[in-house]
Amino acid sequence: MASRRNTIVFTDWDGTVTLQDSNDFMTDNIGFGEERRRELNIEVLEGRWTFRDAFRDMLDSVHKPFPECIEYLKDNIQLDPGFADFYKWAKEAGIPVIVVSSGMKPIIHALLVKLVGQDAANNIEIVANDVKVNDDGSWDIVYRDESGFGHDKSRAIKPYAELPKEERPMLFYAGDGVSDLSAARETDLLFAKAGRDLITYCEREGIPYTVFHNYTDIHDKVKAIVNGEVTLESAIENENVEAL
Repeated sequence: MASRRNTIVFTDWDGTVTLQDSNDFMTDNIGFGEERRRELNIEVLEGRWTFRDAFRDMLDSVHKPFPECIEYLKDNIQLDPGFADFYKWAKEAGIPVIVVSSGMKPIIHALLVKLVGQDAANNIEIVANDVKVNDDGSWDIVYRDESGFGHDKSRAIKPYAELPKEERPMLFYAGDGVSDLSAARETDLLFAKAGRDLITYCEREGIPYTVFHNYTDIHDKVKAIVNGEVTLESAIENENVEAL
């Protein structure tokens, strides 16, 4: 094992650990549809609307009772084929994997149990929004904080990033979309999913990142860095920006 054992991997959930974004999937198929959702994503990406307000608008268009939403997603959402092996390696290496999501914890937990197993659900910390289920079966998202994101993901990472140098772990983050914008600057290496909005944001803002297509890419890169085979600096693939 490694030249550096003190490591934490933070990861988005929807569209990063899973192949589909569960909230987008609900919005597209049982809400107001993909066209309107993409319009809202662009508004957030361009800074004309907050993620918090756009996300609530999306979820308000979904009228299926919450327990039915969970079953619907369990029937339709697929796991990234590389994540299970990555989780097994990280657990054996003593590396915490922390899900930091703008989605809802009950949905993520239910999908984690189904897709990866109860062991993973017991061991992977989930930092996410919550849900209030009403007596009539309707439901509302309960945001984690007061920020324009509803859940400012950077707040989950900063306590580790701001530790004294001798105590600070090596930090990784993997994400794909507009909900990851607040976390993009906070770790030593950012993995951004190919073809998604997070890359657009990083290119515009000059934030260093490395591209991933699936979790096998992340597994290979993190393992090589932890084992001292490559440096963090060499793992940054884009050449248009300088490392933080």
